[in-house]
Amino acid sequence: MIKVLIVDDDFMVAKVHAGFIQRTPGFAVVGAAHTGAQAVAETERLQPDLVLLDIHLPDINGLDLMQRLRAVAPELDVLVISAAREVETVRKALRGGIVHYLIKPFSQTDLQERLEHYRSAYQSLAASKDVAEQSDVNRVFGLDRAKRPLPKGCSIETLKLVEAALNAAAGDLSAAEVAEELGTSRVSARRYLEYLYDEGLAEVRLKYGVGRPERRYVLKGA
Repeated sequence: MIKVLIVDDDFMVAKVHAGFIQRTPGFAVVGAAHTGAQAVAETERLQPDLVLLDIHLPDINGLDLMQRLRAVAPELDVLVISAAREVETVRKALRGGIVHYLIKPFSQTDLQERLEHYRSAYQSLAASKDVAEQSDVNRVFGLDRAKRPLPKGCSIETLKLVEAALNAAAGDLSAAEVAEELGTSRVSARRYLEYLYDEGLAEVRLKYGVGRPERRYVLKGA
């Protein structure tokens, strides 16, 4: 369960946001603060995973507060929720290392979409493995939904044939094996296989022997 602390000077707004969060699976509101001082104290006490942080607080600017919050909770993530629309404010927030910037007013769906992205991207990156793949990084930066264009000279029809070959295989395949099955060159087959790997659709398994290890590919979930 992802623990969330809400920091907003408006008690009613904080309550509404808490309701949005509680209706999002995998998240739990552990507290609320309405000033910067309260936010520091509650962050230190509760050690939340994520803070929903308003910028306009009575005793401090929310962006200036982020450093203080991370001083008492170094692994803290911050999602800014604010009516501030100034470009320089948004830039400063991004430089501060926020996970998202959501402009008020927003709907429950708007917030839930950001929370679900945070859960699937940031949390899985932190917990799943020691080494990140490009697809993991793409997910964090919101690029997982829009695939890169195919490499120059490649076609969607051949890509589908490569995917079908991997899907039909009893195990993993090398670029040479895919090339032989499809009647293409090994270099061409490898370009398609590496594309699938970069997009997070295939995994690479290394087969060690004499010389450099052989890269072998398998569709994820296969």
